Amino acid sequence: MNIRANILMRVYLAFGLIVLFALAVVLRLGDVQFRQGHKWRAMADSLSVREFDIEATRGNIYSVDGSLLATSVPEYELRMDMFAGGIQDNELFYSKVDSLAFKLAQFFKDKSAKDYSRLLRKARQDSARYVLIKRKVSYQDLKEIRQFPLYNIGKHSGGLMAIQQNRRILPFKALAARTIGYKNENVKNGVGLEGAYGNYINGESGKRLMQRISGGVWIPVNSDAEVAPKDGADIISTIDINMQDLAQSALEKQLIKSDAHHGAVIIMEVATGEVRAVANFTRVEQGVYKEQFNYAIAGNQDPGSTFKAASYMALLEDKYVDTNTMVATGEYPIPGHVIKDSHGSIGVVTVKKAFEQSSNAAIASLVNKYYKDNQSKFTDHLYSWHLNEKMDLQIPGEAQPVVKNPKNKSWNKNMSLPQMAYGYEMQLTPLKMLSFYNAIANNGKYLAPIFVKEIRRLGNPIEQFKAKVINEKICSDVTLKKMQEMLEAVVTNGSGRQIVYNPLYKIAGKTGTAQVADNNLGYKAKRQYQASFVGYFPAEKPKYSMIVVINDPKGAYYGALVSGPVFREIADRIYASDIDMYKPDVKTHYVGNTQPPEAKAGQSKAVKKVYNALGIKPLYAAKSEYFNSIDTSNGVAYHDTEMEKGIMPDVNGMGLKDAMFLLGNVGLKARVKGSGKVVGQSIQAGSRIGKGLMVELQLQ
Repeated sequence: MNIRANILMRVYLAFGLIVLFALAVVLRLGDVQFRQGHKWRAMADSLSVREFDIEATRGNIYSVDGSLLATSVPEYELRMDMFAGGIQDNELFYSKVDSLAFKLAQFFKDKSAKDYSRLLRKARQDSARYVLIKRKVSYQDLKEIRQFPLYNIGKHSGGLMAIQQNRRILPFKALAARTIGYKNENVKNGVGLEGAYGNYINGESGKRLMQRISGGVWIPVNSDAEVAPKDGADIISTIDINMQDLAQSALEKQLIKSDAHHGAVIIMEVATGEVRAVANFTRVEQGVYKEQFNYAIAGNQDPGSTFKAASYMALLEDKYVDTNTMVATGEYPIPGHVIKDSHGSIGVVTVKKAFEQSSNAAIASLVNKYYKDNQSKFTDHLYSWHLNEKMDLQIPGEAQPVVKNPKNKSWNKNMSLPQMAYGYEMQLTPLKMLSFYNAIANNGKYLAPIFVKEIRRLGNPIEQFKAKVINEKICSDVTLKKMQEMLEAVVTNGSGRQIVYNPLYKIAGKTGTAQVADNNLGYKAKRQYQASFVGYFPAEKPKYSMIVVINDPKGAYYGALVSGPVFREIADRIYASDIDMYKPDVKTHYVGNTQPPEAKAGQSKAVKKVYNALGIKPLYAAKSEYFNSIDTSNGVAYHDTEMEKGIMPDVNGMGLKDAMFLLGNVGLKARVKGSGKVVGQSIQAGSRIGKGLMVELQLQ
């Protein structure tokens, strides 16, 4: 065989093999497409079905008085399946599609009826199964849309698909917005209460099977979720919405007036440590302020003169001075610096007078004189009061306090001690200073402020909180009494009198003015000040403590002139609205032939005890545990209330506590309207009743 024939044979052989391979591929494709097609299509369908999370409805956040601060409302994304069961018939679809388009255009007003008709007809031609109609539709709107042509054929058979999503809203808008906070994917733990209690509020996600269709769109396999989501728990905060409104309004007004950069107000209940209001505003443009940063818990600054209370407390506790000790004011020189009083010298005065007039020179000289040889003794007081520690707050973001001691590298043995005496060379937040003053008002009991009272699920408490005690007694009763008197004197005779003093009730507190350092540039780069006022009221029986801090005011910058008016306005309005603060203790005296007081129905033992104390003899001695009263002109008579199984008791005339006790014992549930004593019950006394019935009580 010659070379040419050999080459041709090889070419033919290679070509034949290629043809055979091609035939084999074609045969295999045919086998996969036709004989095994059902198997592979089923596998493809199974691979295009995935399980997706369904977001749970987040729990609500309430104020202490029951007002709704944050809640989730459902929003819906509307889609349409153009070949749903009820609209597969072309004649039905095309006879109604223009009517549907007209209703959609009229309702949403975002497209014309022609545009909607064109969208729906094109989707029908393309056999679309998941056409977007509208996003962010409310539940009330959805109810109305379900009545539109085609959609009213049936919840699912008409082709309308409503995909629920939840939107977080704040009913009171900007009130307490920073304290409420928010959940944000970009912030690891969220902000405020929303972030701190996310594990409770978020609930548990559900599961839904979704199938991918052409175009990469995922649609639900079933109308209902495979695993229903579990709604989040509710948070009962300590915020009082009325006080919050007061705080924000008064602060914003003063910030605008002073053209200040930012400010904060905190109101706290003295005995419980519950924070009733937190306001924070930052200037975003001339005359416009918004909540952008929580200065109350994260704004570390030199506290200035408000810190003098701690310095005097240390001196009094160590018995180095008394309130009548004499001290010079005006100037006090230290190496490299002269500490001056902003209003000049008032001569040699008592410690109490020096505190009233907020003399820097006086407190610097006293602290330096008595602690210079043992400087750690002064800072040990501050550390024993835990001023150098975080308070482990319920919401994130608390700044780390900075209180130096002689072991720190930055400690200057000639300057640090006298500078600290009047509130410099340290960093404390407004809430930290308020908590210290709150301890003075609270007879020495130092509490960590709380923002959440309770967590509830389905209306039932699952966790309750009380303020943590940081220090059971910050100083002796003798020192405490002197500090309270000195704080009262600041307002009645001292730097706070001009603005804060109110003759109707007593306020105790301290003004503060501190020069603020400009980051690393120090105090001389730019002269700016922080004005503050911190105190409590009413001084004789403190109920609320409050701090007002305003940073970089223009013009007047002293604490009394800038922050004092805010404190006074808020305190006045709280005092005016709280009758318990000024309600006088009035005793009723009966003279001559006055009729005895009306007897409220209820527990017989309790009423007998009261009558014995008043010297009143009943006309009829009750034998049962509960009774109902009968008013007469010559005394008080009453008849027994017997509890009989299956019989409605008579609770008319009783207080709510006694009535609820009786109704609970016979297995009834109660709905209450009004306040006072029971004047009506929806189920007549003596009627036969079954367990679990609802009875409505009218109180007056």
